[in-house]
Amino acid sequence: MVHRRLARGLTVLVIAMPASRTATAQTAPNTLTTRERADGWTLLFDGRTTTGWRGYKEQTMPAGWSVRNGTLTKSTETEDIVTTGEYGDFELDVDWKIGTGGNSGIFYRGTEEYDHVYWSAPEFQLLDDANAPDGKSRLTAAGSDYGLYPSPAGIVKPAGEWNTTRIIVKGAHVEHWLNGKKLLSYELWSPSWSAKVKQSKFAPYANYGMAKKGLIAIQGDHPGVLALRNIKLKALR
Repeated sequence: MVHRRLARGLTVLVIAMPASRTATAQTAPNTLTTRERADGWTLLFDGRTTTGWRGYKEQTMPAGWSVRNGTLTKSTETEDIVTTGEYGDFELDVDWKIGTGGNSGIFYRGTEEYDHVYWSAPEFQLLDDANAPDGKSRLTAAGSDYGLYPSPAGIVKPAGEWNTTRIIVKGAHVEHWLNGKKLLSYELWSPSWSAKVKQSKFAPYANYGMAKKGLIAIQGDHPGVLALRNIKLKALR
């Protein structure tokens, strides 16, 4: 954070971007800077293959997902995909671009005990707010913790433009960030969180949000184009 003094005593407050994101913007997609490597970041997508990913409850990638021009992408309704590894406490960065009316999501600490990953895992909603039906409610709009905690309006970029998501999960504490701005935070397993779950569509699933370690998943079972790049994770100790 820097204060710059201008003429006639005026002062402008300049908020610097986090160093890791500033450096990333200056490098090729799907690569790590020297500083990021030193800080413990790892790539979950190499920009060329689907290594590290598989279908939910499957050992291979489902049809409908492919690698195109350095992005992990889908163009129609298909199956959800998950990481081959599991993660507990972490920071996750993802760049994403969604088509007009598109609807998807990033799930974290998911398990495969249920028919669908969203029955076990909290979701960072990826959405074209302006054109998708879920954009009518902040509880289900871009950046929300889907169905539980709303996100502020006016931060997601229009369909066809790149957004940058950061999800921080440490113990019970969760933060959702979008395009450099903090959207929300909450405490898993707290009385407030438990009350919200009981009043939501997740109430029938006793283990919803309970895992302390699990899969990261990308939703594929809604129509629309989705492209992802710069998927990177830093384990927190």
